[in-house]
Amino acid sequence: MPVISRKKLVYPIRDLLRSYLTQYDRELVLPTQYDDLLRYDNAISLYDKNGKDTLWETVFYSATEAQEMRLSLKAIYAYLKAHGDLSITNHLTIDRVDMCMYGNTRPFRIRIRNLVNDNFDYFYIKRADASRIYGLELEHLLSPNRINYLTSGQTLVEEHIAGIPGDTFFENQLFDPALNPIRLCKEFIKFNERCFVRLLGDMHSSNFVVDVTPDFDETYYRIRAIDFDQQSYEGRRSVYMPQYYKQNQPIIDLGIRYMTPESVRQYQIEERALIASRLRAEAIRIQDLMQAMRRDELAPSDHVYTLRKALASYYKRPDFQNCHSMGDLVWESLSIVEVH
Repeated sequence: MPVISRKKLVYPIRDLLRSYLTQYDRELVLPTQYDDLLRYDNAISLYDKNGKDTLWETVFYSATEAQEMRLSLKAIYAYLKAHGDLSITNHLTIDRVDMCMYGNTRPFRIRIRNLVNDNFDYFYIKRADASRIYGLELEHLLSPNRINYLTSGQTLVEEHIAGIPGDTFFENQLFDPALNPIRLCKEFIKFNERCFVRLLGDMHSSNFVVDVTPDFDETYYRIRAIDFDQQSYEGRRSVYMPQYYKQNQPIIDLGIRYMTPESVRQYQIEERALIASRLRAEAIRIQDLMQAMRRDELAPSDHVYTLRKALASYYKRPDFQNCHSMGDLVWESLSIVEVH
C-alpha cells in the first residue's frame, strides 16, 4: 500500500497563482473569510441517521453575529452558483454550519436549504492550500468534470461534489445484481489513469465518490475525486495510482474477474487521448496554470527528487531527471500525453 505523510504541509497562495486565479475569475473579495467562521460560541457532535459519530461538529454563533453570518454565507453561495446574483438567495436559509474535526485544515461545511421545496445543498469553506487549488484546477481542465470554487485571500470556497462515497459503494452496492461490473471497472481504469497523469495522490475509496446515472437500458458510472490535498506532494510513484490502495481492493478484484489485459490497455489509451484533447482545447489556460505551478513550492525537495527518479524509470524517459519542482513533473507527464 502507498505510504502517505502523516501530516501534509499546507502551502499558501503565492503571487503567481493569485494572478492566475484573478485572471480566470476564481479570486473574489468575499464577505466572510475562513477565520471569521472560527468565532463560534458553542459546538455539538454531529451524528448520522444511524447514531454514528460523523467526526463533524455543528457550530453555533452568538445572537449578535448569527444574522450577519447567515446573510454573508448566502451571498457566498450566490457567488459560487450564480455569479453573485443575490436574487437566488431570497428563498434560501442557512440550515447548519459544521466543522470537520479530523481534517488537516479543519474545513467548514455549510448546509443551505430552499424554503420553498425543502431541498438542500452544501458548500465548503476552508483554509486555502495551493496544492489543493492546483488539484481543483487540473480536475476542472483535464477531467470530464467541471469544478466550481472560489478563493478570497487565504480562504477557499468549494461546491459540494455529489455521489456515493467509494467505501460506501463498495460495501453496499458492489454485489448488487443490477451492477454492470464491466462499465464500473472501465471507469476505475480511466480514473486511475487520470490521477496518475496529473499526479493526484491519495485516491483511496474515502476520497472519491461514484456517480451513478441510470439510462433507459443501462447504468453508467463516473468516479470523481473529492479530496485534492495530495496533488503533487508525495515522493512515491504508487501514491498517484489508485490501483495500489488496499481500500480499493474490492474493485481491483472485480476488475481481475471481468477485465483482460487488452481491455485495460485499450481504456488507458482512450483516457490519455481524451486528456490530450482537453489539453489542446485549453492550451492557453493550461500554460498559464503551469507557468505558476512550475515555479511554486508544493512539496519538500526530497519528495521531488524521489518522484522524478521513479517517473524517469517508469517511463524510461530521462527528461524527468531535469525537473526541479512538482509543477515541472506534472508538465513533463502531460507532455508525454501530448506526444502519444
